[in-house]
Amino acid sequence: MSEKNKNDKLEFIIFYYIASVFIVMYINWMLLPVLAKPVINTSTQEEFERHIDAGEVSVVEILKDNILYTVKDSNGNIKHYKTHYSDANELIGSLMEKNIEIGVVELNKSDFFLVLLITLVIPIIFVTYYGIKLKEKLNGNEGCAGETKDDDKVKDKDSRNKTTFCDVAGQEEAKESLIEIVDYLSYTEKYNEIGAVCPKGILLVGPPGTGKTLLGKAVAGEANVPFIPVSGSEFVEMYVGRGAKRVRDLFDKASKKAPCIIFIDEIDTVGKARGIGTGSNEEREQTLNQLLTEMDGFEENKGVVVLAATNRPEILDPALLRPGRFDRHVRVELPDVQGRVAILKVHAKKCKMEPDIDYSLIAKATAGASGAQLANIVNEGALRAVRMGRNFVSQSDLEESVEVVLAGEQKKNQILSPEEKKIVSYHEIGHALLAAVQIDSAPVHKITIIPRTSGSLGYTMQIEERDKTLINRSETINKIAMFCAGRAAEELVFGECTTGASNDIEQATKIARAMVTRYGMTDEFDMMAMETGRGNYLGGNSQVTCSPETAKEVDKAVLLIIKEAHLKAMKVLKENEQKLHELAEFLYQKETITGEQFMDILNKK
Repeated sequence: MSEKNKNDKLEFIIFYYIASVFIVMYINWMLLPVLAKPVINTSTQEEFERHIDAGEVSVVEILKDNILYTVKDSNGNIKHYKTHYSDANELIGSLMEKNIEIGVVELNKSDFFLVLLITLVIPIIFVTYYGIKLKEKLNGNEGCAGETKDDDKVKDKDSRNKTTFCDVAGQEEAKESLIEIVDYLSYTEKYNEIGAVCPKGILLVGPPGTGKTLLGKAVAGEANVPFIPVSGSEFVEMYVGRGAKRVRDLFDKASKKAPCIIFIDEIDTVGKARGIGTGSNEEREQTLNQLLTEMDGFEENKGVVVLAATNRPEILDPALLRPGRFDRHVRVELPDVQGRVAILKVHAKKCKMEPDIDYSLIAKATAGASGAQLANIVNEGALRAVRMGRNFVSQSDLEESVEVVLAGEQKKNQILSPEEKKIVSYHEIGHALLAAVQIDSAPVHKITIIPRTSGSLGYTMQIEERDKTLINRSETINKIAMFCAGRAAEELVFGECTTGASNDIEQATKIARAMVTRYGMTDEFDMMAMETGRGNYLGGNSQVTCSPETAKEVDKAVLLIIKEAHLKAMKVLKENEQKLHELAEFLYQKETITGEQFMDILNKK
């Protein structure tokens, strides 16, 4: 315990001791006279004479203005009475005739232990209990970051449910970057011998759900050291100084448990760059300053490593990222197709699966999915298997769970009219035809016109054979044309357009704008960037960096690209109009068709 903490504790004891004395004195002053006062009942002269006639009076004390007497009933209960009696001489003669003792009435005194309990013991216990509670609250011990009650959050190194790198799949590069930390925590001596210093802070950066927290647990599990998880939001309080103290308590605890790992989730909550925004948050900045100070105060090779996770690295304070603090960044990106296969297999071990599950097909259908989404897909498949009355998960369960996660559950209560059903059929076949005819488009896997809870009346599922990192301009135009093909099919067949293409229009516009402002895929602006991306891990919000005049020209260029793709889609559909009608009629009858059925009809002469 530090000297400051000892002084605080001493001040606390003195304060509450003095408070207890004053409270006890006040209670005694108020209650003691009441508790110590004997109970004397008031009676009349007639009642007194009635008690005498009944033989219940044992002792009578004659005072100046009245008398006291003791009554003992048949049950042995003793009571004291006070009454006025006019003729004392007559009273004495009457009492002597009846052999009633004339003397001093001994009044009942209050129970000493009861008085002591009420006036001394209970107040002291009350004051002490609530004093300790108040002290804990002032110190931030309740819900304190890294200092929860009885260290509930600390995952001990001897825990049976220990997480290791075997439980983490699809992040091989990240695991390789963290193996050195495991080795350092396991064999600190060899680093001390050569004079090497392990990084104090490691920042895990990536989209939500990619396994940053899981990686932190796995590092602790592999190194067999305690794991202390906290959230950045736990440091931020309304009262100034609370967050800074919680940071101090967290690092004090880590020092006592060294070697260990501190894991700060969502560190951007407290580590946001100072000076950003219209106002400042004094409490957050003080907490950040304390965090910076604590990381500088680490003794080298003490065995405490701080891991932090965020999906907004661009807003972190530069002082937090300088060498000596969080100077090593580990990217935890979305898994590729092989990583998705590995993740699916890890989560499938927890469920009963039928033999020969094609995890590769599920992985290809979930391009861009995070580890958390893949875990949800496996769980949804298991839930569907239970609903279907089976005791194992089948391939169809997993394929349906992919659709549930991506498009929502089937809306069985929403029934389309025959006209709407026909429009949706042509709309979806339009998408599929463009995907099948164009070069470098992903193959069609499934087409359906069953409405989903996401709001879609139908969809066309494509599955890439491999993950693509670079996309050229032709492929981008093809993708926009595929989005435009649904509306083009409606216009070609019905001569009218509907609201069903709203999402297609949004996606096509987004891609076309990126071609102009970010990818330099137009002759008008060459390689000029007119938007900057922020929050790439949270949807990629962009900010325009060009003048209003240039923005108008950008809008014109985006419109030209969309018109080009729309005309291309219309041209392809006109060239294959017979197949469009044939496929749309087949989809109208079946409601759901596979990619193989679609290609068989398309390739049939």
